Amino acid sequence: MVFGSLHDLWWVVAKSLLLYATAVVCFRIGERRTLAEMSAFDFVAAVAAGAIVGRVPNAHDAGYLAGAATLVTILLAHRLTARLRFRPLFAKLIDHPPRLLVADGKVLDAELRRSGLTRHDLYGLLRQHGVDELASVRFVVFEQRGQVSVVRRGAAPTDTELLRDLS
Repeated sequence: MVFGSLHDLWWVVAKSLLLYATAVVCFRIGERRTLAEMSAFDFVAAVAAGAIVGRVPNAHDAGYLAGAATLVTILLAHRLTARLRFRPLFAKLIDHPPRLLVADGKVLDAELRRSGLTRHDLYGLLRQHGVDELASVRFVVFEQRGQVSVVRRGAAPTDTELLRDLS
């Protein structure tokens, strides 16, 4: 049969709706970080959840409970990973360190390379922050999750604790 049986079609719809609802409830119960700017482990959890929700309803060899168990397991592993990041040794394994890319208007090329960025990438990011002159920048930090923080000259003095973990 080209279109499959009506029973199979309704079962796919039911599993899809149930897994979607399960994912929504799990993400709602979970921490906001799963859907915020993603780190590597956040991304893995989001992609895995999407794959489960997208694949299981069409799989004839996987019922709703198997899909829900897989989804909940992935999201619990994500939550455990988020909690373990409070331990410095584990955090070093999971998180990228922030990197100082510009200091007092000078581009730190070695840090750019370590971050996988070119000067063109940096210049584009600076333009997005409204910077039109490198000399106006006190420092630029490539943060753990890939955003860039720009502090201009003339800004209030920087708390040195904010700069302590920079590579």
